[in-house]
Amino acid sequence: MALRLDPSSPWVSQLVGYVLLATATYIYAVRSLGSSRTGLGIFLSLILVQLLAYAWLSFVTEHAPTPYLDEVFHVPQAQVYCDGKFDVWDDKITTPPGLYVLTILGTRLSKLSCSVYSLREFNVKIISYLAIAAIISRAQLQQLKTGSDSQFSTRYSIDFFWTGINIALFPILFFFSGLYYTDVLSTFVVLLAYINHLGRIRSDNPSAASSIRTILVGLLTLGVRQTNIFWVVVYMGGLEVVHVIKTLRPESTTTPTFKTLSEQISFYVWRYSLGDIHDPPLDIASPIDLILSAISIAIAAVCNLGTLVRRQIWPHLVVLAAFVGFVAWNGGVVLGDKSNHVATLHLAQLLYIWPLFAFFSAPLFVPSLIGLAIYVLQVITGSTKPGPASNNNPKKTSEANQSTALRAFNCIGSNHTLHSVLLLAGALVVTTLIVRYNTIIHPFTLADNRHFMFYVFRYTILRTWWLRYALVPVYMICGWLCWVTLQGNPSSTLPAQKRQWILTPFDTKSKALSSPPTSKRPSSIGSPTIDVATIPPSTSTALILLAAIFSLVTAPLVEPRYFILPWVFWRLLVPAQPTFPVSRSGPTSWVSLYLTPLLETVWFLLINAATMYVFITRPFYWRGPDGELLDNGNVQRFMW
Repeated sequence: MALRLDPSSPWVSQLVGYVLLATATYIYAVRSLGSSRTGLGIFLSLILVQLLAYAWLSFVTEHAPTPYLDEVFHVPQAQVYCDGKFDVWDDKITTPPGLYVLTILGTRLSKLSCSVYSLREFNVKIISYLAIAAIISRAQLQQLKTGSDSQFSTRYSIDFFWTGINIALFPILFFFSGLYYTDVLSTFVVLLAYINHLGRIRSDNPSAASSIRTILVGLLTLGVRQTNIFWVVVYMGGLEVVHVIKTLRPESTTTPTFKTLSEQISFYVWRYSLGDIHDPPLDIASPIDLILSAISIAIAAVCNLGTLVRRQIWPHLVVLAAFVGFVAWNGGVVLGDKSNHVATLHLAQLLYIWPLFAFFSAPLFVPSLIGLAIYVLQVITGSTKPGPASNNNPKKTSEANQSTALRAFNCIGSNHTLHSVLLLAGALVVTTLIVRYNTIIHPFTLADNRHFMFYVFRYTILRTWWLRYALVPVYMICGWLCWVTLQGNPSSTLPAQKRQWILTPFDTKSKALSSPPTSKRPSSIGSPTIDVATIPPSTSTALILLAAIFSLVTAPLVEPRYFILPWVFWRLLVPAQPTFPVSRSGPTSWVSLYLTPLLETVWFLLINAATMYVFITRPFYWRGPDGELLDNGNVQRFMW
């Protein structure tokens, strides 16, 4: 008997969709990433993530077939839209209807119903597409670091596959792929905007089509979640500002000898205004480099504002104007339930983010911790080797002609020990003040024991008054670990790459590695071939902190889901590091370089398995003091 396929069957539609997706990824890989094998790798990554997500969905469907928690709002709203009643809206929903509209489009194209299973299945598909978006983002980030430089190994393709899969497996994100929540789709559309952004900064003059895509994708992200504005405008728009500034390419000049402080400041302000900014790689950036980078970018942006807007920034301003218009029309950021979602200054969110990162990304800290342990051991045993001293320092000979103010300014700016002490003391004071005066406990946090955050608060800052202060060094240590992990391996970047975009009056590590402005980029002949995945981002990518601040500090409720996008962008930027220290001139072994992401994968799978097990096998009921069942006797489950 011949097998006949009904074209109207949803399985046929899905099969056609997978074939089209496979073809699209193959074509993209060949045209943009230069390898047909990359297209196969992307498709296999999609299948792997989707199989895991479908397995999770099957467990959820078996044990929790009816809408649970926030699904009680999302599922009926989507089903109302599915019936064509687009004028019906639940005032308890705080986010725009982007999730429901895109879901309806997907179900109509796939000829599926709007059942609870089908709606949840939409997120299963999106989480696999999200893995592809993360892979492409990582690949484009690495290509932007090197261009066509032959001294960099193409082995990095393994890194961006692994990174993309691990991002999709991020426990907070992957958990909600089996439920009908907005988080998976929101993250996916923001990554689409990021891919578009990375394509725009590959050229000096983006096309009109690229600008239109920027507006459309930006509006799409806002249609799913309002706070995405901080990532598509502040973060990506800010990075495009830096990109345009770097394309100004002012003529090189020799740094003169200064006699007064005003002469030195005037020179550097002039150079910064031309676009000759200070933006060294993070692995050689000191605290003073971060300050100078921000100042130089701000000066260049103000002095070239017309060029910035005309060439690249205007699409982001259109998206920003649309957001401002929405807020003015709506009377606030959230759509519904405004009384329980009042914007509040909540600086403690900037403290909670670091332990969360540290918990989930603990495997990524292994190289830094091993390096720190080796360094401490060398200090104890006295085996550390000081760097070579310079016997001929032209700056010393010219100090006699400098004013007292100039010498004092340069001395303070070059005193790295002082900077470290001030940074540590300042962070300690600010963190303590935030804990003392800005610890906010939202009523929802204490009222809902279904969320893990309820127990985190209950057994930490709500346990006793002194424990919240004892957590101050924990916040600082976790923040430091996240920062040094983002810096990567100090031996990973070639000197030529370190010399770009360094312009500072102070004696810093970045300046010591810089070359004269008029020199050409040195040849890579004789340089070791290194893995491009190990190259750290530049200092200007610290804009991620600004976007995270804006997206978090106005939220009174502490929700792990709020930290998904900050973590995703941080993880995309984290360079690969060998798990064990290697020689600066020697090659890095495959095992050493990829042991860390393997540990990350295993760690994520363990966390996912544990949280899924608790969700499925540990149901409970709410009961009153007299033992009476509450919430209509509905089953309650533990979740993020």
